[in-house]
Amino acid sequence: MWIRKCERDYRKGVDTAMPTQLVSNEELIPRRQTKDQKQVEHLILEMSAEKSKKLGMDRRKFMATSMGLATCFLAQNKVYGQAYDVDEAETYEEAATAEKWPKDEYFIIDVQSHFTHGYVLPFRNDEFIKNMGFNLKNDVEAYSFKNYVKELFFDSDTNMVVISGVPGRELQKDAKTGEKLEGAKRGGGILPSWLMSQAGKEINELAGSERALWQGNLAPNHYWDKANNKPDKTAILDQMDRELNMYGIRSWKWYCHADPGASGGGFQLDDDNAAWFYAESRKRGMKTFSVHKGYSYQSRTLGHLANPKDVEKAALENKDLTFIIYHSALEHGPSEPEFKDPKWYDQTTGDFGWHNVLMDIKKRHPQMNNVYCEIGSFFNVLAIANPIMAMHGMGKNIKYYGADRVLWGTDCLWWGSPQWAIDAFKRFQISDEICERFGYKKITKEDKEKIFGLNAARIYGVKVKDKRTPLPADTLDKLKSAYLDRGGMRSNQFYGWVRADD
Repeated sequence: MWIRKCERDYRKGVDTAMPTQLVSNEELIPRRQTKDQKQVEHLILEMSAEKSKKLGMDRRKFMATSMGLATCFLAQNKVYGQAYDVDEAETYEEAATAEKWPKDEYFIIDVQSHFTHGYVLPFRNDEFIKNMGFNLKNDVEAYSFKNYVKELFFDSDTNMVVISGVPGRELQKDAKTGEKLEGAKRGGGILPSWLMSQAGKEINELAGSERALWQGNLAPNHYWDKANNKPDKTAILDQMDRELNMYGIRSWKWYCHADPGASGGGFQLDDDNAAWFYAESRKRGMKTFSVHKGYSYQSRTLGHLANPKDVEKAALENKDLTFIIYHSALEHGPSEPEFKDPKWYDQTTGDFGWHNVLMDIKKRHPQMNNVYCEIGSFFNVLAIANPIMAMHGMGKNIKYYGADRVLWGTDCLWWGSPQWAIDAFKRFQISDEICERFGYKKITKEDKEKIFGLNAARIYGVKVKDKRTPLPADTLDKLKSAYLDRGGMRSNQFYGWVRADD
């Protein structure tokens, strides 16, 4: 049975500032907590109890501070070795962290963030989902737009978000009357394009400045002429114009292994239907394509289409387009063992399934510069599984694609507030030994600046200097201050799925 990570922690009395085991984003099967992860969790609880007592603080309040996060990183280092730059003093003094890691040190754009705003995920009807034993009412709130704003803006250093799509097809007309549908009547599943647009505009209006960008879900197989077994190009172009002109999207979000139009199959980035879509999108000025690759458990028949092998031809034949490969194409492994299957992760080479396909493409074409590796549910997943894996994952991304072709993303709300992941990456470093053995480079502050936000700003045309300027008139920042003044704390809740028996 699966349960929410936050429910499991509540039952066990666990309150940590970062997840202590892998959390499922429903694109992979939850894995059991490993021995090392259990040791990290034990150390965090032991150390936080000791430190909070010395400070005369409630442990939960302690874990919601920078001291709590520093304790988590210290525990990770004790188990896995020196992966994070953290001082003992930071676990007792918030000022030590504030001095060492200034809050506005990086401009951060999270290019992969989600909410469901009350929508129930459709694949929860699958047999393996039915026995999870969760409270849907609580889930709706956990994934709500309100909680999204709280976790991303109130409880993290994130400056801007890209609201990232989930595959769904909007209804264009009423089936009975032929009337053109608008707003919620268009449906579209978990997080449709109209809702991303509505939410993003609301955030920007609330803030009084541009804090949100959003994607469009339309893909080549979303409207299908079943009689002739081909794309319904009229319907696709109608929806394309709507998403570009009315919704104001800034990128397409594609899932090649999804089939909301019931075409009978998915599609590939290098097939004829995609080529036609590129041409029409190019005419209209949209040249950015964010593509989910990797994690394909939710599609048992079309999951193979999430392999990134089709990126090569598409990128080479469309050099004016930008392809952002989500999750860095990381393939999830089997449900059980502790990442020991060499098909998923080869400890001798540091290679990961499907991620190595993406790396090999760049090795063959070092001059290819229109493909980016996004690291949502990549860096954070590997950092929890084993920081050495994170060293390999980030080391290879930077070695082959360069720090200027890697993008920050978190896949939150699945992970609650992204602040723990932000702090982890600020402190993260590849060890001298791993660098020497595998030819990786140390990750510099300049590299982190690019990855955290400068690369995404370049793609999306964001004026970084404007956003780095303090925004005292920004309503969202005022609300953030008011929230903290009322005693607000990070929830430290992680909303993805784990095994109930862990």
